[in-house]
Amino acid sequence: MKKALFFVASLGLLLGLTGCAKWIDRGESITAVGSSALQPLVETVAEEYQNKYPGKFVNVQGGGSGTGLSQVQSGAVEIGNSDLFAEEKSGIKADQLVDHKVAVVGITPIVNKGVGVDALTLTQLRDIFLGKITNWQAVGGKNQKIVILNRAAGSGTRGTFEKWVLDGKTAIRAQEQDSSGMVRQIVADTPGAISYVAFSYVTKDVATLKIDGVTPTDENVTTNDWKIWAYEHMYTKGQPTKLTADFLAYILSDDVQENIVGKLGYIPVSGMKVERDWEGNVIN
Repeated sequence: MKKALFFVASLGLLLGLTGCAKWIDRGESITAVGSSALQPLVETVAEEYQNKYPGKFVNVQGGGSGTGLSQVQSGAVEIGNSDLFAEEKSGIKADQLVDHKVAVVGITPIVNKGVGVDALTLTQLRDIFLGKITNWQAVGGKNQKIVILNRAAGSGTRGTFEKWVLDGKTAIRAQEQDSSGMVRQIVADTPGAISYVAFSYVTKDVATLKIDGVTPTDENVTTNDWKIWAYEHMYTKGQPTKLTADFLAYILSDDVQENIVGKLGYIPVSGMKVERDWEGNVIN
């Protein structure tokens, strides 16, 4: 009798686990990897999407634009998030990838609030990151050593900054960080520090700088008066299908573009008054 009861109980447990497995199998998941500048937007939209469509999961990870592009190209992930056009990244076969522009991000230099400077010319900013200016006093600030903090190689934010500020040159060797959030924290805590982040990462803990008299605002980005900006791309290997296609359609929907993108510090693509191609040519 005990053996019979044990068999029935075991059978019930097995059927229950099988039922759970079938329920789990009904779930779908994709992974989006790459740009840390784009990460807050994708994470927020993924959470909204998952709440709206139970059983569908979007895993979001950082790692930088280079990682996103290489990972999606290899087929390791469904979506590669990037601040750069695929054509700008060596080793990436852009013709194999499909570009989905989901937002625009402005990028601004940030400084420790004690440096005594709130504006620079583009030439001065360039000379700081090329190591030609090493003390804030040389640009009207305190007699204090300039401490440069760079994003890591492969970062789309760094690529955009070097393209539009340094004329494609590489910044001098300095401490590097993968995370935009960590960059902001280090700048806030380090006397004399300067770096650069997406607008969405700017908080009251750090100060931004006017460049050539232009303030880093969304409006100035839309007209290209503020030139340090980039499209936020979500690349797929070939045309997206199933959950990937659904999620991309969701992030590009009017509801998300109008109600989430702007609130998180990004600019909807539809709000731009100019376009730029991958070579940086402006299309009015």
